[in-house]
Amino acid sequence: MEKLLTKNIHLPDSHKIETYRATGGYKALAKALGEYSPEDIIDIVKRSGLRGRGGAGFPAGVKWSFMPKGTERPKYLICNADEGEPGTFKDRVILEKDPHQLLEGIIIASYAIGAQQAYLYIRGEFNLAIQRCEAAIREAYEHNFLGQNIMGKDYSLDILLPIGAGAYICGEETSLMESIEGKKGWPRIRPPFPANRGLFGCPTTINNVETLANVPHIIERGVEWYTSIGPDKNHGPKLYCVSGPVKRPGVYELPMGTPLPEIIFDHAGGLFEGRQLKGVIPGGSSTPILRPDEIQVNMDFDSLAKAGTMLGSAGIIVLDHTICIVRSTLILANFYHHESCGQCTPCREGTGWLENILHHIEEGHGRPGDTDLLIEICDNIMGNAICPLGDAAAMAIGPAVKKYRDEFDYHLTNKQCLPETRK
Repeated sequence: MEKLLTKNIHLPDSHKIETYRATGGYKALAKALGEYSPEDIIDIVKRSGLRGRGGAGFPAGVKWSFMPKGTERPKYLICNADEGEPGTFKDRVILEKDPHQLLEGIIIASYAIGAQQAYLYIRGEFNLAIQRCEAAIREAYEHNFLGQNIMGKDYSLDILLPIGAGAYICGEETSLMESIEGKKGWPRIRPPFPANRGLFGCPTTINNVETLANVPHIIERGVEWYTSIGPDKNHGPKLYCVSGPVKRPGVYELPMGTPLPEIIFDHAGGLFEGRQLKGVIPGGSSTPILRPDEIQVNMDFDSLAKAGTMLGSAGIIVLDHTICIVRSTLILANFYHHESCGQCTPCREGTGWLENILHHIEEGHGRPGDTDLLIEICDNIMGNAICPLGDAAAMAIGPAVKKYRDEFDYHLTNKQCLPETRK
């Protein structure tokens, strides 16, 4: 497949506006402002089938259409660049290597929903990304792609760049809005939904970095071209992150729906010599793990849902036979317990309980019944927390316990890891 989202990243000074314009950058914006009304843009994105790349996979054009018409309240667009899902580093590539591609998508999306103020919320640890995006925004203003009467048209837009403090919870859209407003990053109870009452109480649309980076390509090349990529209802290019004991870890741009084994063994080079596949987390740490006999699946939203897991952020984490599942699950439980905002009881207490039990099992102090108790706790967290963080912890831990129960039971019986995982 022709590279689209990553076509510029290997060019010298790929982050600068001169490089972006030399490869056709901002032509889609000129087309959007010159040929289409906001309603036309929303219709085009709807028909393209672009689904959100942040994890949920909700159709972007449909989300844009939720913005109320005729309101006098300001409308806002927020780009969620708080990429905190373990195993995920695709958005960071765009932010650092091709920020103008993202800015062009933000401007087109803002025009479509009627926003004259947009926010690019970046994770605080992304120092280089912050520097590159700040510089790109300045360049966009200098070339009249931002500011008043963009490209001589009757449309104006400003972009602000708030910086987060590294809280995983602020990747959740309502926590993100609270953070921008200067408050503690606690999720809001919904309804009301952001399209009706979002940032500063005004209509707000929130999209992920990769989602918005797709928009210029759709506008420039059209719906028919975009829908020719990937399977039905899962169109377009996709950035897949691959990490773990593989020969070529990294970010791979491939058609949506590329088979998981092809990504791991062909593009990422397969496992190191002498290593055997033990499992794959397909979409970032919060997606249910797949055993080796379950990986014959296409990497798209619907295929992975049928397989009992999720595409999520497409952060593929490969595990080999030397990795202790109990230890790796404990690491995830520690992460989710640490990152829980503490607002609701199921998540606050449940993640801590999961971590404590797993710690006892890993240290050889587990008790009979602990395996069943872990599953029960996960079942009680699911669907009962204010935001998806509790569900994320439950989906990371519950399936791992169920699918590798023999290893958990080995720890309980022998008070130690399997021989091949001892280091």
